[in-house]
Amino acid sequence: MLSIITVTFNSEKTVRKTIESVLNQSISHFEYILIDGDSKDATIEIIKSYEAVFKKRNIQYTWISEKDSGIYNAFNKGVKLAKGNWVSFLGSDDCYTEDALEAYLKVILAANDNVDLVYSNVDVIDKEENIINKINGSWSWSKFKRYMNIAHVGAFHNKNYFSKYGFFNESYRIAGDYEMLLRAKDNLKSIKIEKVTAKMADGGVSNNHISLAFKETFKAKNKTAGIGVILCFLDYNIALFKYYFKKIRCEIIR
Repeated sequence: MLSIITVTFNSEKTVRKTIESVLNQSISHFEYILIDGDSKDATIEIIKSYEAVFKKRNIQYTWISEKDSGIYNAFNKGVKLAKGNWVSFLGSDDCYTEDALEAYLKVILAANDNVDLVYSNVDVIDKEENIINKINGSWSWSKFKRYMNIAHVGAFHNKNYFSKYGFFNESYRIAGDYEMLLRAKDNLKSIKIEKVTAKMADGGVSNNHISLAFKETFKAKNKTAGIGVILCFLDYNIALFKYYFKKIRCEIIR
């Protein structure tokens, strides 16, 4: 079984589209878990409104709403609730593409259980749903230890990975998914699906807190991956330069 986890907090503007993308999949043998952080808008009402729809499709639908200490605390709650052998994290403003789960399931069924991660390509879209970037890198330790070149959105993690390497480090606010995958170092076994399986909204937490994102990435590379401080500092400044250069370039084009 596949377990899809979505974390929400005041997500009334986007969560309906996310849920619909899960419902519109061609397969139904999976479970969907929503972990809400005690939303004060209409998020809970929207989540509740889909209970009968999931039941009719015979898809296990679980949700909880309570205060949490951050996204990785919520992720950990979801992993602990998950009954599936493979776990995915789909943002509350992100969407699966058509047949995404079918594509993942085919690969997972054929994969050796020693595989830790199955990932794909992801399109980054703006508010008008225009594609503004593509995340289509391939995992290799030499690249991944320097920067996260693959998409965490929609990727499926073997649940055994969490048993072996632990849950998300809740002291992180943004780069906890990167840090978690760095723990296996070059022992991480992955398979890539050469297909776009998800659309990720631009302007997420990492983009809105770019300085913290870079600092946490620095910490993860140094503390978890064992990369030297000098190289981490070099990568930090290169990433910072690329980010602001791209931002200025976009402003000029506009």
